[in-house]
Amino acid sequence: MRKIEMKLVMALAAVLVGSLMLSPVMAAGNGGFDEFGYNYQARVFVGKADGVDRRLDGKVWGDPTYANDWLVMKWSKGWDDARFHGAPWGPDAWETNEWNGAFPDGSGEVWHYKIVWVGGSHTDYAPAPDGGYYIWGQFEVIMDQGTWSDHTHEFFARAIPNGFGGP
Repeated sequence: MRKIEMKLVMALAAVLVGSLMLSPVMAAGNGGFDEFGYNYQARVFVGKADGVDRRLDGKVWGDPTYANDWLVMKWSKGWDDARFHGAPWGPDAWETNEWNGAFPDGSGEVWHYKIVWVGGSHTDYAPAPDGGYYIWGQFEVIMDQGTWSDHTHEFFARAIPNGFGGP
């Protein structure tokens, strides 16, 4: 698995399993960011990738490579409702990841992902007909692009159309 695919899986896993580890802030309904970088009311994570696994230990799931990278994750109300509140998954469920490690002590990499729910039962990393690729059976990465630490820019997925919501 490419390093960047691992980052994607790690970041999305945080959102997908986050309901198992809700912060006291969310449980109390007070809103705002918790100490890790999550704001569940705003459906956003903003902070060092170190916090995405809900452990401030200088690592992301045991690996220090991307821990200092800045991460912004956003997810839609449709994603939030399905994941955290038992609603059915639908075409309004989407999620984004924006990684920025282009600074001292960062990984040097910058990546942007867009993920949408598409339903069905697909093979992970199989190409989708519109230019994306499938993950977790029912989701499609419609954008996966960024730069490596040597500043080489690559697109691994660019679905057409590349926006959220259906046609």
